[in-house]
Amino acid sequence: MNSVRLRLARTAAGLSLQALADRIDKLVTAQVIGKYERGEANPGSKVLLALARALDVPVDYLLADDDLVVEDVGVGKKQVVGRKAAAKVEVTVLTQMERYLAVEELLGLPVADWDRPREAPYPVLRDVAEADRAAESLRGAWELRSAPVPNLVDLLERRGVKVLTMEVEDIDGLTVRIRRRGHRAAPVVLVNPIQPDERRRITLARELGRLAMEVAPNLDDEAAAHRFARAFLIPAEVLWLEMGKRRSTVSVGELAELQRVFGVGAHPLLDRCKDLGIISATLCASLSSELKRAGWHTAPYEELSAASTKTATRFERLCLRALAEDAVSESRGAELLAVSVRELGERMEPTAKTHG
Repeated sequence: MNSVRLRLARTAAGLSLQALADRIDKLVTAQVIGKYERGEANPGSKVLLALARALDVPVDYLLADDDLVVEDVGVGKKQVVGRKAAAKVEVTVLTQMERYLAVEELLGLPVADWDRPREAPYPVLRDVAEADRAAESLRGAWELRSAPVPNLVDLLERRGVKVLTMEVEDIDGLTVRIRRRGHRAAPVVLVNPIQPDERRRITLARELGRLAMEVAPNLDDEAAAHRFARAFLIPAEVLWLEMGKRRSTVSVGELAELQRVFGVGAHPLLDRCKDLGIISATLCASLSSELKRAGWHTAPYEELSAASTKTATRFERLCLRALAEDAVSESRGAELLAVSVRELGERMEPTAKTHG
């Protein structure tokens, strides 16, 4: 039994020792659970299973050693507030990452280290506009040239940034650092799955900016991260080619088409046009108001292009690949994906029809 993880899972669930004892029907007392958390005793199999069910974590999570640890929750100035919320993030990261690493090991895939360029973190010292240069420098270091990034998740994964999903209240994305024995500290980006793809891409690029930049304490870290995201996903050369360098008006229809080109929402597009001086601040505000009146400024953030779809993460695709290659059983695949065997069968069925 991993005593630290038990205490962490109890904190994430918001339970006292007594409340946890009550939840497992008093199989053991609160005092005994306290001994488990201090490493002074270990539960039997019946109590272990009951604790895992009560805390909504896999049994493997409670039995794992300290090969994988979370070093900090929230890179940059935006932190998770409260012990319960931070513990919940930590439990989720540990649980999902252990499954992720298990699938990579089953498939014989190498573990990519965080590919941070030697020049990074790029300094943003005097003005958040310097984030543009940081984004251009990272694109250059990763040899992306000036083309839009079609699949940001895959790009980050190839560069050693793991992408996981988790619903965190009032936070659309968050970066966590983990350390695995024998490896350097690595970043994991959590994104809220309820977002449309356009917003998720901005979220991912924003978190990448937090990793790639060093923002001066007197500057707005959040504004710099958003500026980086726009510059990284909407290269100036391509936007100038599509729109020209100076516009006195832009139609909503044109914004919808540009969304498809860059895979971002209308508001980041408008802000990027303003950043580059293509449109004035006045026109940007006017168009933003028009979008707000149309309902594209509030949840659920319906976008102009109506092209948002939920794409699978690399972890989900690797699980499906492991199933197809018989590297795991259906029951193990369902366990890795945290779904029922029936749900897994429904997810696999469209693939079978396609190839049938």
